[in-house]
Amino acid sequence: MSDLSPDAFDTEGFLRNLSDWSPDVALHIAAAENLELTPAHWEVIHLLRAYYVEYDSSPAMRPLVKYCALNLGQHKGKSIYLMSLFPGSPAKIGSKIAGLPKPDNCL
Repeated sequence: MSDLSPDAFDTEGFLRNLSDWSPDVALHIAAAENLELTPAHWEVIHLLRAYYVEYDSSPAMRPLVKYCALNLGQHKGKSIYLMSLFPGSPAKIGSKIAGLPKPDNCL
């Protein structure tokens, strides 16, 4: 469980400070999203964090799919695959668990 106070998160559950993220925090956020993280989830979470370092932003769905295809292979670079891991909005939920800001175009 996370040692962070509730005010470490915004009203949507995103971390306010990227430096507060840790794998334990990711587990806490995932639990709040009713997700149990598997190695496949962690692979995408680490990729999301790498994307943020490279582009200084959280990816929307289309760039996330392309980035996954480029880095994880075509079979994982598909929206259906990402939806199976992060139902609803993979870019938004994945970014939240990865401790990143909410992607700009996600509702």
